[in-house]
Amino acid sequence: MLAANELLYDRDNQRITARGAVQINYGGYRMVARQVIYDQKTGRMTALGNIEMVEPSGNRLYADKLDVTDDFANGFINAIRIETTDNTRMAAERGERVNGTDFILYKGVYTACEPCREHPERPPLWQIKAERVIENGTTHTVRLEHAKFELFGHSIATVPAIEVPDYTVKRKSGFLFPTMRTSDNLGFGLTIPYYYVLNNHMDATIKATGFTSQGVLLDGEFRRRFDNGEVTVRAAGIQQMNSDLFDAHTSDSSKDTRGMIASSGKFDINPRWSFGWDVMAQSDNNFARTYELDDYNQRTHVNQLYLTGLGDRNYFDLRGYYFDVQNADTNSELEKQQGVVLPSLDYQYYAPEPVAGGELTANFNLASVSRFDSDIYTVNGVDRYRGLKGNTTRATAEVEWKRSFITPGGLELTPMLAARGDAFSLNMDTPSGYTGDYYDGDAATRGLLTAGLEARYPILMTTANSSHVLEPIVQVYARNDEQHAGQLPNEDAQSLVFNATNLFDSNRFSGYDRVEGGTRANVGFRYTGSFDNGIGVRGIFGQSYQLAGLNSYATDDLVKVGSASGLEDDVSDFVGMAAIDLPNGVSVSNNFRLDKDTLDLRRTDSTLTFTNEDLQANLTYTRITAQPEYGFASDNDELQASGSYKLDESWSVFGAMTWDIDSAEISRHGVGISYADECAILSLVYNSERDDDNESASDWSIGARLTFRTLGDVKVGDANVKGYN
Repeated sequence: MLAANELLYDRDNQRITARGAVQINYGGYRMVARQVIYDQKTGRMTALGNIEMVEPSGNRLYADKLDVTDDFANGFINAIRIETTDNTRMAAERGERVNGTDFILYKGVYTACEPCREHPERPPLWQIKAERVIENGTTHTVRLEHAKFELFGHSIATVPAIEVPDYTVKRKSGFLFPTMRTSDNLGFGLTIPYYYVLNNHMDATIKATGFTSQGVLLDGEFRRRFDNGEVTVRAAGIQQMNSDLFDAHTSDSSKDTRGMIASSGKFDINPRWSFGWDVMAQSDNNFARTYELDDYNQRTHVNQLYLTGLGDRNYFDLRGYYFDVQNADTNSELEKQQGVVLPSLDYQYYAPEPVAGGELTANFNLASVSRFDSDIYTVNGVDRYRGLKGNTTRATAEVEWKRSFITPGGLELTPMLAARGDAFSLNMDTPSGYTGDYYDGDAATRGLLTAGLEARYPILMTTANSSHVLEPIVQVYARNDEQHAGQLPNEDAQSLVFNATNLFDSNRFSGYDRVEGGTRANVGFRYTGSFDNGIGVRGIFGQSYQLAGLNSYATDDLVKVGSASGLEDDVSDFVGMAAIDLPNGVSVSNNFRLDKDTLDLRRTDSTLTFTNEDLQANLTYTRITAQPEYGFASDNDELQASGSYKLDESWSVFGAMTWDIDSAEISRHGVGISYADECAILSLVYNSERDDDNESASDWSIGARLTFRTLGDVKVGDANVKGYN
């Protein structure tokens, strides 16, 4: 297609000239220009003035003069500018198209930044100026020769050549940007990563890190994708040059040759079933943490193998766990005290049809825990046995039925019936020095029958500009006493926090090893209010009562789980929650527990948040009174603050701080500044953390990260502020 204001035919010279608003559409190319001359003898086309051409790939080319063959395959271009489909930009004094696939730009500039709209004459955030820019359509690369890297218009580095993938490439082999870090015992470290594409479903990354104090660390990861999942294998190792720089008698100093191998995988068997794993083995218990290997440098790495299934009315989860505690202890005492869980099985079933008009559910759990050594924790002379050497296996089966009725007056009644049975196999060491009542048999069973009734009476109140719902709630659960209460091991119910979120739960223990017995009533109310001006208010308040039978929370077990919980007396502490949300972005919430006799504050989490387009701020006050037998020797009062402020469209500052009120010290704080736009991300952070145990070489750090779109990123240390999300 050819369109123009004027067409001239020169039959003698075999030239066709199109003038004025010329439009050409040919072979997938679209071009506009002021004037186009086509020489029929040579098969070349010359375009002049305000040229804009769109290639079949979608790239846009702007120029003042263009001289190409009639198929656009080869030619010369003056004052060229190219915009690719991924917003990469190239410009040059002149360019040449060769072989139908390659562009060669002379005195070129490459960037992924958009020009400033208000001041287009300003240089972009970053750009690379090169003697030649070669876009290879066969290898799909952009090579910049004799390149000078500029940041904010200033040259910061000169390199012989840079080669990056073009806009069509999603994965390509090559060197990635290096990263740097430093520490007292390792020295300065420089990591050179190489990314290798094996095929469409396999790739690998190989990293070599040179440490000035310890030598070269090699780290490689292989990844393979399948139609229904993926698998990774990773290995790392080093021959330490100066192991004596580490503290003596530590796992870091005890070996010169150190390494690890790890693997993870996840596969979908079908839309309902999946299985996977995440495992790591290392030469000692601190290698991955000392050398900060990503994804494996946690204080405790959880090795696990799992199989899960999710149906419309049931759920199945089978897992095995091994907890790898990473510290400098050559004997790995803490790791030996961790339980090896094999297996852990959960199955839940919901009947598809109503049973006697109500909902019937069933639940089964099996857990087998083994330890190589007992885990005993002493606070103020009180021993807590968090785990015993040996093996314990527990199987639990539970069935529950409940149905809701609404009376003509609006009262909602929900009766429930439940039956539960537990069987234990016990093959553990008897806790030495334990003064409580401990069952030392090889096997034990227990059963629990529950009959409950919940009554709710929601009251709706409306005014001209607001609506309110007040819902009094009363629950009564009649059960037999917890059998072997406090006499059996407690592996999975060691955490107990009584607050408004579980006020109306029938069982507040966090796991299966303990169960709430006796007859108990929970009494309280819920309130929700909304106003036409956008204000929302909500709250919960109530109390729990042990009416008859043995109070499970007043019966000590090996970990003293019910001690000072607020439930250990027949009349519990008061618990409540109040919150208000304002339309200007301010939210205030408070979750609290008050002493039943004195109304003293026993526990609270109070949060103030503010959010708008520019500012996000969060302030949280936490108070936990001392629970000596439960492991908290003194009161804990803490203030946490975090926030971020957007200075403009690109720049923002952020930070976080934790204030230990009892010791009048800042236990952790950090601050950072970041820049982000369409072509680059810059982060610079400072972190400081109190280290009471002197486990780390330093208690402060500085991290930075600079990411250039299409090029990669440069990273030094950790560029995240701790405690800020």
